[in-house]
Amino acid sequence: MVNSSYEYVQNLLGTRVSLILCEPNEIVAYKIFELIKMLESKLTVNRSISEVMSINLAAGQQPVKVSHSIFSLIAQAKDVSLMPGSCFNVAIGPLVKLWKIGFNGRFPPSQQQIDEKRLLIDPQDIELNVEDQTVFLKKKGMEIDMGAIAKGYIADIVKAILLQNGINQAIINLGGNVVALNQSPANAEGFWHIGLRKPFSNNDELVGFLKVINKSVVTSGIYERYFVHKDTLYHHILDSSTGYPLNNELESITIISDTSLEGDLFSTLLYGLGYERANEYLQKHRNLSAIFLLKNKTIKLANPHNFAFELTNHQYVMR
Repeated sequence: MVNSSYEYVQNLLGTRVSLILCEPNEIVAYKIFELIKMLESKLTVNRSISEVMSINLAAGQQPVKVSHSIFSLIAQAKDVSLMPGSCFNVAIGPLVKLWKIGFNGRFPPSQQQIDEKRLLIDPQDIELNVEDQTVFLKKKGMEIDMGAIAKGYIADIVKAILLQNGINQAIINLGGNVVALNQSPANAEGFWHIGLRKPFSNNDELVGFLKVINKSVVTSGIYERYFVHKDTLYHHILDSSTGYPLNNELESITIISDTSLEGDLFSTLLYGLGYERANEYLQKHRNLSAIFLLKNKTIKLANPHNFAFELTNHQYVMR
């Protein structure tokens, strides 16, 4: 067993990005960070120039030709957005910018403002031309927002690049999107141990540890970005059908999957369904697993054959 590890860190994607290798490799780490910068420049909506911003700026005017990878990603995101009952919405950009949660938002917008923006967030109004590889937003003011899936998409590409460079054991952490590459050399079972954060803790207190082999781990929770106004908590997971933050029994959902993009897509989608409907979905899709943290401090597991979980915080109860 190998117990040594080498961590490389940069601040990218608006978060702390880390790469943990079992052997030092400055060259590969540099390649990875440069790759992340390049992909971020294609996907961001927080800069005036990017492939996604070129689509948004042309909304209601003309289609925009994009690279094959970005076209494919938008097509996948649109498909998930149109699933029955889906709370994932790739066209939610105008609503996100209105609320500004995580970007100095301090109070809820007016009902009139919300109603106006909801007219611009229908994913059916994203027109994709496969032959020309163009994307057209039919209404002026529409905006695609890739924030919910960008880190997952990038994490999967980073994993592929590591494998191409002969690195078969690593941890990739893009600010909460964690990819555990193959088996850990640190223990005989081969498990990578990944901490699950306690919601709203100020000191990175944990609820417990996941143990996984060659899996992605992605968490969506109401504690990640929020503000409190008149004793009401408003978080960043928005419901397209109302224009307000989703309100159900969950504090967070953690998805264990084969790819990080799946984790991003389904953490949002299944959070929006609530525990009962999300668990029903997962029983029909056994390749996905989940940990649900409920507001009543109950923890529920779905499809635990894909991972192990060790509870360390006794404020929570496993059921």
